[in-house]
Amino acid sequence: MKLQTLFQVTAVASALALAGCGGDIEITPTVNDNSVVNNGSGGDTDGTGNDNLCATYNGVQGAFDGRDCEYNLEFASRNIEITENITFAELPDGGVHVFDGALLIGKDCDTTTSCTINQDGPVMTVEPGATLAFTSGEAIIRVARGAKLNAIGTFDKPVTFTSANAFTRFDVVGNGPRFADWGGIIINGEGITNQCTDAQRDAGTCNVASEGIVSYYGGNDNADDSGSMAYAKIWYAGSGPRAGGDGDDLNSLTLNAVGSGSSYEYIHIHQGYDDGIEFFGGAANLKRVVFTDTQDDSMDIDAGWQGNAQFLYIKHGTVNVDGTDVFMGNGGFEADGEKNSGAEYSQAPTSRPNIANVTVVTTDGLSTRDNDPSTAMKFDDNFQGQLYNFLLVKTDVATNDTRCILFTGDGELGVTAGDLNFFNSAMACVAENEFTSAELFADGTTRQEWFDNGGVNARLGGNATVFGSDGFATDMSSADITVTANDLSGLGNSFFEAVDYVGAVSSTDTSSEWYQWVETALTAAEQD
Repeated sequence: MKLQTLFQVTAVASALALAGCGGDIEITPTVNDNSVVNNGSGGDTDGTGNDNLCATYNGVQGAFDGRDCEYNLEFASRNIEITENITFAELPDGGVHVFDGALLIGKDCDTTTSCTINQDGPVMTVEPGATLAFTSGEAIIRVARGAKLNAIGTFDKPVTFTSANAFTRFDVVGNGPRFADWGGIIINGEGITNQCTDAQRDAGTCNVASEGIVSYYGGNDNADDSGSMAYAKIWYAGSGPRAGGDGDDLNSLTLNAVGSGSSYEYIHIHQGYDDGIEFFGGAANLKRVVFTDTQDDSMDIDAGWQGNAQFLYIKHGTVNVDGTDVFMGNGGFEADGEKNSGAEYSQAPTSRPNIANVTVVTTDGLSTRDNDPSTAMKFDDNFQGQLYNFLLVKTDVATNDTRCILFTGDGELGVTAGDLNFFNSAMACVAENEFTSAELFADGTTRQEWFDNGGVNARLGGNATVFGSDGFATDMSSADITVTANDLSGLGNSFFEAVDYVGAVSSTDTSSEWYQWVETALTAAEQD
């Protein structure tokens, strides 16, 4: 298919006839009328009622074959920045918006050059039920500073970002979808990251180059709004390493200094190559997110993230690659505090989020990504989070040094036990390797004393019954769970909802959308 302009097309009738014979439509437009007004959405392009439902901008439109919309490299690529509002609507009959290249929303800007950030940049809107599919690892969504991505679905009609190989009509090789099939979503905000100095922020010259495919982020506004996502699926994304080598990767969703004006709720991230969500500073908020079979870390926190999160379900598992089951998952969390420290970074504190009601389920497998073990929580670089109502589960035999908690680098040496805390949390781990170390926190607290926190938390062992009959929700009748949930009212933070259970979801809450969102996500992952 070829890119179609917003004009009358004389070949439409014959093309539709071809569609009736089962062939793809290839339309080469003939310009007969240039009076059509571009309003950023699809519409009737020939005046005959044969609507082209594909998205448009600046007088160009995707090619519609009667079911799917295809956007080739003339529409979207790493060389084209879309500077107008653009909308992707739900297509009837299971239609899909398919992209060959990168979808760059807004004009990228390094403010040390002659450009300025457009604070009223374009908005990319994805409507309920719309599916966007991508054909290669170079195909990403990148949202520039000042632009927005609003992808708001509903429980019954979520929005979907996925691999084109998830659809047999686009899967040329026939292997089906797999991690790293496409590049994922990068959102650049103007929040605070300690990758910039105070002087750079004050001068408006904070320009951090993003990982993976270079674009710029950072500023001095932790209330920045880069758009929001709700009821959304991000599947088979991520790739790497890129030009920068190990660590220069593409994640399923990268939030670069995105501020608290943005929120991400009811998300399912599945089978990503690198991290599920990675934060580089900012203060974006998360609520009700499921991560399944992410190859590296599900939640990767760095560079001073100050946001809130509640109701996160993380499960490591296996996927089949060329007939062999391989393990997915390094860290449920990789929690890093800062990229830089010192007087010149005083405006950008270390990562100190409030996170509540989390379930992490690990395996004893070594990740197919790098042969590293599955770990629930990894702490490093002066991370100072406050963690409530966590349930960390590892019930498999421990032969690969997998563990619930791992300290790396200066994970505890630079902080006191009061800077990094679990509250009202339970750890059901077959082996507690993390507590055999003689290393102490900066205030002399042992690791075991630190987690137990005066009896507020509990270590239950690998034989504890923690899940209900569904196999995933916290068993509210379990005699083994001996901790009482924190109702979170003491936080004085309206973001958090009152709860009476540890972990992400309760076994008595089966009628809620959140319970059903988790159940659906875990079922899909198990079948994939």
